[in-house]
Amino acid sequence: MKILYKSGRLIINDPPDDLPSYVVYDHRIGSFVAEGFRYADLMAKYPEAEDEVFSKVTINLNHGEKLRMYQKKAVDLWVSNRSSGVVVLPTAAGKTHVGFEAIARMQTTSLVLAPTIELVQQWRSRLSRTFGIEVGQIGGGERDIRDISVSTYDSAYLMAEKLGNRFRLLLADEVHHMASGHYLDIARMYASPYRMGLTATFERVDMLHEQLDQYMGGKIFELGYEELSEYLSDYEIVRIPVELEPEEEEEYNRNREIFLSYLRRHRLTMKGPWDFEKFIMSSWNPEGREALIAWRKAREIAFNARVKVDTVRYVLNKHRGEKTIIFSEDTSSAYLVSREFLIPCITYLTPGRERKAYLEMFRNGEVTALASSRVLDEGVDVPDASVGIILSGSGSNRQFKQRLGRILRPGENKRAIMYEIVAKGTSEYGTSRRRRKGVPSSVNDS
Repeated sequence: MKILYKSGRLIINDPPDDLPSYVVYDHRIGSFVAEGFRYADLMAKYPEAEDEVFSKVTINLNHGEKLRMYQKKAVDLWVSNRSSGVVVLPTAAGKTHVGFEAIARMQTTSLVLAPTIELVQQWRSRLSRTFGIEVGQIGGGERDIRDISVSTYDSAYLMAEKLGNRFRLLLADEVHHMASGHYLDIARMYASPYRMGLTATFERVDMLHEQLDQYMGGKIFELGYEELSEYLSDYEIVRIPVELEPEEEEEYNRNREIFLSYLRRHRLTMKGPWDFEKFIMSSWNPEGREALIAWRKAREIAFNARVKVDTVRYVLNKHRGEKTIIFSEDTSSAYLVSREFLIPCITYLTPGRERKAYLEMFRNGEVTALASSRVLDEGVDVPDASVGIILSGSGSNRQFKQRLGRILRPGENKRAIMYEIVAKGTSEYGTSRRRRKGVPSSVNDS
């Protein structure tokens, strides 16, 4: 029996009679085939098979990092699970170090996936420093393929047919992204027998994460903030309610009522993202479009209440000189804050070189505040921030944990504080409650 790899599939020549059900006969090529991810299963079932999927490459990798007890336990459990599985740790708990240890133990070709160019560059830089090697990059205008490489999800998907048998270890950072759309094809088409997923929040409200279990080995280790308090900064969450101005309140209520009336007439509820999708699907008519426009206007009024800017000014003055990140849900709010306080702003429109320069200035203390619309929510390493201000945000628990994690990296005598500025009498109060679910902290109303 011989196993080969071609374009995301395994080809089985001279097969035995007891082939598993996931191996099927392809009449177009006259051979038995299986999806790429089945490589580990096939080799476990047929250890004497002639393997022409991977080249035999061994890499000597050493790192002098000392793991925390829970990080070592996570990797031990991963190894015992056939070197496959998802590790769930809060932002700032050192997921990257878990990845380093997995790569060091496997001593083989490894591909790290990350959702953004910033994260790809961070992984590449840290891997190079940690192991003292040249690390390849795929994505962001580069196609430098080495035994240890880092890639965006997009590039890994686009090159799946060519790279699917190049790397024995597939390490997916922010692995919840892999459950979305065509990214799942990465998990299917790559033959990598060793697989690790890293994330702060694995479960998705749309339940798509369940698809990853057969491809990535399922969740094998998880700890939350309450279990890692000795490794993270102390923190508190302060909610600051603000009053809409009379004309803002009137306009908000008028638009909110148009939206709610439409829901009542069509017997629609809003208990989760899937319900909102139903609303969007039903809005392809004049009445529905009016309701959607009204919802957007009400949301913008709550997000951009004029008094919120004054409240940001109060918080910045209170924490003068402390590194602060101001989070907003939309780019217009982020740019408004940037102009008002003359601070750098990072959005999806900000060029990569400019983003990198702003983050470096922030790390060096040349600037002590940054405004951002969602770009800094996930993965970006901002180790010194101690104050966060949520000017606006979604009800996503994942987003809130990621924003909180931006300010929780430990420091000497550091106490982090997250402010939520919410408009009274609006849906922001319910949004605030939903996103904080499962985050241990008493919330003080200022």
